[in-house]
Amino acid sequence: MQKTPWGLVLALWGAGLGAAAQYGKFSATFDQLPAHYPDAGNALGLIVSAVGILGIFCGVAAGLLVARVRYRRALLWGLWVGAGISAFQAFLPSLPWMLASRALEGLSHLALVVAAPTLIAQLCAPADRGLALTLWGTFFGVAFTVLAWVGLPLVAVGGLPALLVAHALYMAGFALYLGLRLRSLDLDTKPRPFSLPGLLREHLVIYASPRVSAPGLGWLFYTFCFVSVLTVLPPYISQDIRAFVMGAMPLASIGSSMTAGVLLLRVMPAVGVAVAGFAGSALCMVWLWADPGGAMACIALAASMGLIQGASFAAVPQLNETPAAQAQANGAMAQMGNVGNTLGTPVMAITTAAVGYSGLPLLAGAAFVVGGGVHLWLSARRRRR
Repeated sequence: MQKTPWGLVLALWGAGLGAAAQYGKFSATFDQLPAHYPDAGNALGLIVSAVGILGIFCGVAAGLLVARVRYRRALLWGLWVGAGISAFQAFLPSLPWMLASRALEGLSHLALVVAAPTLIAQLCAPADRGLALTLWGTFFGVAFTVLAWVGLPLVAVGGLPALLVAHALYMAGFALYLGLRLRSLDLDTKPRPFSLPGLLREHLVIYASPRVSAPGLGWLFYTFCFVSVLTVLPPYISQDIRAFVMGAMPLASIGSSMTAGVLLLRVMPAVGVAVAGFAGSALCMVWLWADPGGAMACIALAASMGLIQGASFAAVPQLNETPAAQAQANGAMAQMGNVGNTLGTPVMAITTAAVGYSGLPLLAGAAFVVGGGVHLWLSARRRRR
């Protein structure tokens, strides 16, 4: 398309905020769950993690299925199913039913995070893809900020069901709007076959390709650090500035992604911007090692990570020209992102418990170095080909 329909791109980004809220609606209100499920014990954590655990096993399958059922249909299916599940959860069903609904919600989430960025890449003029996909890359940070500023006050007034009903209405509203806007657009390619043997081959094809796998493999190391650092770091920040620093870090990440990240994408490849982000993040970990819990070091770290965030999504269409290959790459990003989110916090917590604060900058710094190194290695493989 010659001209980017920014209104439609923003609507797809808005749908992404709803997908991120599928994680955040229970993460932000986790302290209220024991009152509703007093006998759940450690199983309460599954209410948050069930969505991500499913993504570890089904990320690549989601990429294949989304290409099979067409991107528009997959997006609308994800929105309508997500709306229905939130409405069901608003009744606060028994724990087994709640966990079952969260597992199904994981499939809805995967459909959204694979279909939406693939559609954005198809809709945008080539010159606008970097900006549009950098915007898409902010969807998690923005959604968690909105939940903190709007969702938690709503819960304070109407309880947890009020937030779940609001999320259901939000998803349904975007399903109606996008269903109308996307109907007249010819964006889909020929359906691809799906089978279990084909799914196994798909994993081999994706992770053997230095183009298709690159965004996802880099994303693994970003997600391993992002949530884990935000979870483990706060106790080491001085209490009188802790709230300010933890509120400023997601905003610094979004701000750097949408300013410096967008400018850099106009003059260098997305992978180069991601490598710069990994390098800057590793240097910030040296800073945090020398100045434990330092406010400026924390904010600089978040800003450096923002470069990785936007560039990783922008790399998908830069490295993969066809919508089918982009869906594969987005499926790998979903899979690797869930691996990183699931492993990062417990590994970081165990490390800091064993060796103290120094374990945090050492482990996260090593992950950033390896993430940048993986990108450089895959770039060398692409050049040889």
